[in-house]
Amino acid sequence: MKQLLDKDILNCRALVIDGNPTSRSVLTAQLRDFGVGTVVQTGRVKDARNILEHRQFDVVLCDYHFDGSEMSGQDLLDELRREQLLRFSTVFVMVTGEASYAKVTEAAESALDGYLLKPHNAASLGERLREARQRKRVLRHVFERIEASDFAAAAALCQHRFEKKALYWLYAARIGAELYLRLDKHAEAQVLYAAVVEARALPWAKLGIARAQLAAGQVAPARRTLDALVGEMPQHADSYDVLGRVLVEQGEMQAAFEVYQKAAELTPGSVTRLLHAGTLAFYAGQTQEAITALERACVVGISSKMFDDHALVLLALLQFDARDGKGLQRTHDHLSRRSERAKDAVRIQRFDAAICALRCMLDKKVADAMRIVRELTEEVEGDTMDMEAACNVVALWARLNSQEIQLDEMPSQVARVAQRFCVSRASTEMLVAAAQGTEPSATIIREAHTSISAIAEKAMGRAVSGAPAEAVQMLLDEGAGTRNAKLIELAGLVAQRHQEKIDDVESLTAAARELMQRYCSKGAQLMGARSGGRAAGGMRLRA
Repeated sequence: MKQLLDKDILNCRALVIDGNPTSRSVLTAQLRDFGVGTVVQTGRVKDARNILEHRQFDVVLCDYHFDGSEMSGQDLLDELRREQLLRFSTVFVMVTGEASYAKVTEAAESALDGYLLKPHNAASLGERLREARQRKRVLRHVFERIEASDFAAAAALCQHRFEKKALYWLYAARIGAELYLRLDKHAEAQVLYAAVVEARALPWAKLGIARAQLAAGQVAPARRTLDALVGEMPQHADSYDVLGRVLVEQGEMQAAFEVYQKAAELTPGSVTRLLHAGTLAFYAGQTQEAITALERACVVGISSKMFDDHALVLLALLQFDARDGKGLQRTHDHLSRRSERAKDAVRIQRFDAAICALRCMLDKKVADAMRIVRELTEEVEGDTMDMEAACNVVALWARLNSQEIQLDEMPSQVARVAQRFCVSRASTEMLVAAAQGTEPSATIIREAHTSISAIAEKAMGRAVSGAPAEAVQMLLDEGAGTRNAKLIELAGLVAQRHQEKIDDVESLTAAARELMQRYCSKGAQLMGARSGGRAAGGMRLRA
C-alpha cells in the first residue's frame, strides 16, 4: 500500500542513478511506494548527464560510486550545478556506502539536499526527501523571484531570512550571497559568506568570499584567500577553478594551467575541467598536455551541452602544427555534427572557417586559406568580434606566415587585431600565446600593447595638468580608431571624474557610452575564461 510522502508527490518526476541493478530497483520501488508519479532510472553517469541536460526532474537519487567510471555522483552534481542544468526546486540526494561517507557529508554541506547511507530503509529515504522538499517549499518565494529574473527582490527575501535567523537561514544566506554577486553587490555578498564561515566554517563559504573579492576587483586578497583554502583542503576542486581564474587575470598562464590540471586530476570525468586544462595548456605552450586534455574532453563529453566548441579550434590548431591531417579531419567532423544544434550560429561559423583555413594550409591551398583569414580579420572593424575570435585570427596569421611564403600584409593585419584587444597584460600574453610566441607576431602584439598604454598615460597626463576635456577627446578619438576597450572605458571614467571642469561633458559622456556598448562588452573578454568565468563553487542562479 502506498504511503504518500506529501500531497504533491503524485505529480513529481524522479530520476534514479545507480550502477547496481538491485539497488536501483529498490530505490525505484520505494519512490513509487511514496507515490512519485514518474520514475526514470539509469545505471551510468554519462547517460544520467545526458538525461538531465534535456529533461527536468523534481527528485534525483544518485549513487556516489560507479564501477568502471572516472566520474562520481559528486562530479556529476558539480557539473550540473556549474552549468545551471539543475533547477533550485530539484531535490538531489546522494546515496553512499561507508567508504565514501566522509566525502559525501562534506559535499552535503554545500550543494546536496541530503545524503543516504547504505544500507538504508524506506523510512530513512522518506525522511530525507520530506525534509528537503519542505525546505524547497519554505524558500519557494525566493526561487520564484529568481525564475522571474527579479534578483534584487530574491536577495532581499534571503537577507530578511538571514537577519531574522528564520528557518533555513543558512541556506538562504548562500542563495542571497550568490544573488548579490550577480547584482555586483560584492560587499553584501562577502558579509553573508563571512557569516556562514563564522557559523560553520564551510569550504564553499570561504570560496564564496574569494569569489566576491575577485568580482570586486580585489585580485590579491582573492588569491590569498584561495591559497589558504587550497592549503587547508587540497581536494576541494572548486577552489582550483577560481584560483585558475585569478591566475588567468594576472596573466600567469603556466601557473593557471597547473591549477586547472590539478582540478581535472581530482575529477577526471569532468568535461568542463578537462576543457579548462586543455585550453590553458594551449596558451601555456604545453602542446602535448593540451592535446591529451582536449582529446579526452571530446571522448568524455563531445555530445554534452557542457562541451565548449572552441576547444575544437584549439585542438585543430595543435593538429595542424603536428601535421596530423587525419586528426584535423576528425575534429572538423566533430564540429560539423555539433553545428547542427548550435545556438550561436555566428560563433560556430567562425570556428568552421578557422578549421577550413587550417585544412587549406595543410593541403597547400594558400590562396584559399588567405581569403578565409582575411574575411575573419575584417570582423575586427565590427562590434561582434570578441577576444576568442581575436586569438583565433592571430593564430591563423601566425601559421600562414610559417608556410614558407612572404606575407607582406601579415604585420599590419596582426597589428589591427592587437590594437583592439591588447587591453591588459593578460590579454596581450593571450594573443602572443595564440601565435605560439612566433616572430614577428609576438613583437607586433607587445608593441601594440605598449602603444595603447602610452596613449592612456598621455591622456591621463593631460587630465592631471588641467585639460580633462582634451584628455577625454583624445581617448575617444583613439578609442574609436583602435576600438580598444581600455581607452574607451578610460574616456568615460575621466569624463565622470572631472565633469565639473568639462563644458560639454554630456556629449562626451554620451559618445563614450555609445562606444562602450559597441566594443567594450566583448573586447575585454579573456579566452580561457569563457567556462572558467562561470561561478565555480556557486549555486548557479538561472537567468
